[in-house]
Amino acid sequence: MSERELHRIAVVGGGMMGRSIATRVSQAGLGVVVRDISDERTTQVSELLAKDLDREIERWGLTQSEKKAILARIEFTTDVKRTVGCDLVIETIYEDFDAKRALIAELDAVLEPHTPIIINTSTLSISELARGLAHPERVIGMHFLYPVTTTRVVEVVKGVVTSDDAFETARRFVRVLGKVPIQEFESPGFVTTRVIMPLINEAAHVVMEGVASAAEVDLAIKLGYEFRHGPLEWADRVGLHRILTWLEHLFHETGDAKFRPCPIIRKLVRAGQTGARVGKGFFTYDSQRSRLDRLPDDTPKLG
Repeated sequence: MSERELHRIAVVGGGMMGRSIATRVSQAGLGVVVRDISDERTTQVSELLAKDLDREIERWGLTQSEKKAILARIEFTTDVKRTVGCDLVIETIYEDFDAKRALIAELDAVLEPHTPIIINTSTLSISELARGLAHPERVIGMHFLYPVTTTRVVEVVKGVVTSDDAFETARRFVRVLGKVPIQEFESPGFVTTRVIMPLINEAAHVVMEGVASAAEVDLAIKLGYEFRHGPLEWADRVGLHRILTWLEHLFHETGDAKFRPCPIIRKLVRAGQTGARVGKGFFTYDSQRSRLDRLPDDTPKLG
């Protein structure tokens, strides 16, 4: 089994998750290539990443010099060939099977055969996405929890034909980021998504049935079980459109009624009220995504 050193990582897709992963990789001292679909898009991604870092500076999470160091290690490009020579490539596009499969096939055609390709997903089948590639053994699933800069675990998922070499490289990469790799074998929803989705869904049902308000439900779970966020606020921060997609996929894969999306989630998504990013979901948020409608006993605590 090889022990290749990791120096340069490619992130394909500059959305919220891609930017967060690129930031954490750079913070770990590795070079990063962020690839997106157009010059306009790469410029936008670069600006958004800088704004993300500015928010951390405002919260005293970073210094200006640290921001400069992070940005100095990140390159933005539209050219897929710039991923060649990277020690590992992570795709971070939206959760759509056909789109991910097309991208992975493109990467498989240009990368060296030994370069691991990481699929960033919470519900899709690693083995099915890798099927038919020239080198399916180098494909691994990885589920980063957002925000990548602060969450402590990463699920590392082995498909049916994933090689031990690629899997161990992925686990080592997670440790380089200062996180704990959770070793898993492929199953719908893996561990974290499979466990948290029924909690969010049931919390939404409690609200829909009028048992308690969203704020009271979240406060009960947050204080009762020492969660950082209640399940509904967490869903807002992830994005209710993503929650809906994950629930639908899990319901389709398992047929289990606990994953059938609560109607109130679908209603909010159809209304465009998808959470903190747009200012409205189960709760209301300001332009900095701080929640406005907290109960008196639910104020954020320092430390």
